[in-house]
Amino acid sequence: MLSRLRSSGLADIAEKLDRGARLGLEDGRRLFDSPDLLAVGWLANREREKRHGPRTFYNYNIRLEATNVCVASCLFCSFARLKPGDTDAYTMTLEQVWDKLRQRAHQPLTEIHVVNGLHPDLPFDYYTEMLRGFKRIRPDIHLKCFTAVEIAFFADLYGMTDEQVLRELMAAGLDSLPGGGAEIFAERVRRKIAHDKCGTERYLEIHRTAHRLGMRTNVTMLYGHIETSEERVDHMLRARALQDETGGFQAFIPLAFHPDNNQMRQLPAPSAADTLRVHAVARLMCDNIDHVKAFWIATGVEVAQTCLWFGADDLDGTVQEEKIYHMAGSRTPTSMSTREIERLIRAAGREPVERDTLYRVVEHAL
Repeated sequence: MLSRLRSSGLADIAEKLDRGARLGLEDGRRLFDSPDLLAVGWLANREREKRHGPRTFYNYNIRLEATNVCVASCLFCSFARLKPGDTDAYTMTLEQVWDKLRQRAHQPLTEIHVVNGLHPDLPFDYYTEMLRGFKRIRPDIHLKCFTAVEIAFFADLYGMTDEQVLRELMAAGLDSLPGGGAEIFAERVRRKIAHDKCGTERYLEIHRTAHRLGMRTNVTMLYGHIETSEERVDHMLRARALQDETGGFQAFIPLAFHPDNNQMRQLPAPSAADTLRVHAVARLMCDNIDHVKAFWIATGVEVAQTCLWFGADDLDGTVQEEKIYHMAGSRTPTSMSTREIERLIRAAGREPVERDTLYRVVEHAL
């Protein structure tokens, strides 16, 4: 491997990592440009195993999207419908949302993950009551709900500050924020693909505020569309900088662009090789974020397994109700059982570990 690192021009990056030096923008660009994907993956796997050994995490969760009505017009989105009454537009009642949890009373769920469209007509208490209802049904469930984009939308729509929104949602039962809505932080890209929703600085500021209030959060990156390698690395470095400041990010989650049924359908989906490289570079650049997640819904199951040797140490979870990626053409299952996830992890040569949202190991009574 040393000869491969030399021949691929990565020996100095390996030396930096050996002495604990941080990689910079130019290093990240070279990792993306290197012709030797396996050398990049080897470096990432080495860093992954320093942190986690063979362990690969997953959780027993359910994902809910209560409404797909959304005033934003992101070019990459196949999920949103601009207004109620549009074809395929839907908004669940609170009873319908709560029933999703009631129907799973027999499951040892540890997390509900809620992401919605930006609905212009729902009252704020739709969201606070949603959280309170979940906690009434199952008081110990962890509520990971509402992206920073949603928090910003709530603040603007209901005449509140971002912090006021977060505090009221926390009082209703919110436990942490998901990482969605980050897309690509570079202004050039964001202006083209998501011009009418929360910008980069506000996204980061909302996560900064959430961390200050004691919540943990994740951060995502949408890749494989019009962004450059440099813009990918810049995205990772901005996440790393906020993590230096707050320590509140738990996982970095690359999300593959899917072209079906949206305004960017002329573009190809990212290749498996690109997906492996993105996860590997993320592990190497985001040195202060503990976990890199391979979201199997987005990558495909087989590629997610391979990512476990390219820097990723987490596969997300059972999911059960995902709509956003499947409306964009994902051919993955809509859910997996814990037994299936454990089998996939073992088949990849890794050790499955069930976690809760905060990465505490879940032990089940025998």
